[in-house]
Amino acid sequence: MTSVAPVSLEETPFDPDEFSWLWLLSAATYGVGDIVTTIALVRYSATVAEGNALLRMAIEAFGLSGLVGLKLIAFLVCLAISLHGARDADSALYYGPPAILALVGAFTTVFNLRLLVG
Repeated sequence: MTSVAPVSLEETPFDPDEFSWLWLLSAATYGVGDIVTTIALVRYSATVAEGNALLRMAIEAFGLSGLVGLKLIAFLVCLAISLHGARDADSALYYGPPAILALVGAFTTVFNLRLLVG
C-alpha cells in the first residue's frame, strides 16, 4: 500500500503565505469571476453562446454542474502542478499555474462582462 505525503511547504524554498495569496487570487478571478460571468451569459443572454467547445459540451450534457466541474478539475490540476513545483524547488511550476489561472480568469471575466453589457 502506498501512502501520500501530506501537503506542506515547510521544507521548500517558498513562503506558505505567498502560496495562499497566489491561490486566493486565482480562485477569485478564475474560480469566481469567470464562473459567475459565464453562468450569467449562459443563463441570461439569448445572443451569446459558450465559445469553448469542451465547456459547451459539458454544459449541454450536465448543465451548469458540468461547467463548474470542468473549472474545478482545471483548478485542481494546476494546484497539483504548483505543489509539485514547490517540492522540486521549480519556480516556473510553482508560480506558473496560479499566474496563468489568474490571468485567464481576469481576462475572461472582463470579456464576459463586456458581452453582458453589450
